Amino acid sequence: MKELHYLFGKPISQADLRTHNSDFIVKEILPFTPTGEGEHHMLHVRKNGMNTVYVAEILAKFAKVHPKEVTFAGQKDKNAITEQWFGVRIPGKETPEWTQLNDDKLTILSSGRHSKKLRIGALLGNRFVLTLRNITEVADIEARLQQIAKMGVPNYFGEQRFGHDGKNLLLGRQMLSGGRNVKDRNKRSMYLSAVRSNIFNQVVSYRLVTHQAQTLAGDCVMLAGSKSYFTVQAWDDVLNARLAEKDIQLSAPLWGRGTPLAQDEALTVEMTPLVDLSIDLQGLEEAGLSQERRPLLLEPQGIKWQFDADTLTLEFVLPAGSYATSVLRELADYQDVQELQRKVMVADQQAQTKQES
Repeated sequence: MKELHYLFGKPISQADLRTHNSDFIVKEILPFTPTGEGEHHMLHVRKNGMNTVYVAEILAKFAKVHPKEVTFAGQKDKNAITEQWFGVRIPGKETPEWTQLNDDKLTILSSGRHSKKLRIGALLGNRFVLTLRNITEVADIEARLQQIAKMGVPNYFGEQRFGHDGKNLLLGRQMLSGGRNVKDRNKRSMYLSAVRSNIFNQVVSYRLVTHQAQTLAGDCVMLAGSKSYFTVQAWDDVLNARLAEKDIQLSAPLWGRGTPLAQDEALTVEMTPLVDLSIDLQGLEEAGLSQERRPLLLEPQGIKWQFDADTLTLEFVLPAGSYATSVLRELADYQDVQELQRKVMVADQQAQTKQES
C-alpha cells in the first residue's frame, strides 16, 4: 500500500502506543437503551486483552446457545481495555447468572433484555482514552493537536481494516482477480471491505495532496451525521456557509455499482488515482456493492489532552466506523509496542521452524 498523505505534514515526533493495554481504552456509545423485555439479552462487557470474537464464543458456551446467537455492534482491539455491547438470543425466560463470568480479564458491567437483535454498526460512536509514551517532540504534538481540533484529520480506514501486513487487501485482490476462491461469507466480506477501503484511502490521499480540503465543482457532499448526500453543481455563498458551519461535509467514494456520485472536476480528481485499480473497481461492482459515500475528513468530538513530561493522555469521541489510529498518525510516528512484540514472536517462531526443518 502507498503511504497516505498527512494533512499537516509527516509528524517529526516519535512515541510509543500500547505499552500497556490500559493505554488504549475504548467505550462504545449505543443509540438506544435495552427495552427490558424480549428474548435478546444485552450485555455490557469490559474486556482486557481479549478479542471480540473470543468473548462472543465464551458467552455462547456459557449460555449454551449456538455461536450465531451471539452478536455485537463492532469488533474491538485485543490489546486494549474496551467496554462494548453483546447481544445473546436465548428463547424462553431463563436468565443466566452472567456475573459468574467475571474475572480479571472479563467483567459483565450490566445486563438487560431487549426486543431486537444487536446488529453490526448499531453504534453512535466510540469514546477513546489513549496514552502515548516516550514522546520525543512534545511541542510538535501540541501544535498538531491544536490543528486537529480545528480541522480534523483525513478519514482514512485504519490499518486494522487491512489485516496484519495488509494481508486482507492482498487476499481480497486475489479473490477479485479470480486467483482465490473464498466460500466463507465472513472472510469474503472482510476481503471486500479491505479492497473497498483501500480505494477510499487512495482517493482521499490524492485529493488532499492536490487540493487539500478545498471545494470542487461536482462535489458530492454529505449531510452531517447522516448518510444522505447530494451533488453540488456549483459552490455558492450559501453552500460555503453550510460547509463552514459543518452542516455538510466533503466526501469520497465507497466504490460499487452504479454511476459515480461526484461529477465534473470532483469526479476527475476521484478517478485519477484509480487508473491502476480497474480490477478492484470491477470486482467490487460484480460483487454487488453499490456506490456510497464517506466523509473526507474526520473531526474528533470533545477532544482534550494533557501532557505529563513525555507522556500524553488524549480523549475524544469518534462516530462509528472511524479509526482512532487515523487521528494518532497525524500526531506522531508512533510504534505499537504490542504489535512490535507480536512481529518479533512470529519471526522467532518462523526461524525456529526453519531451523528444525
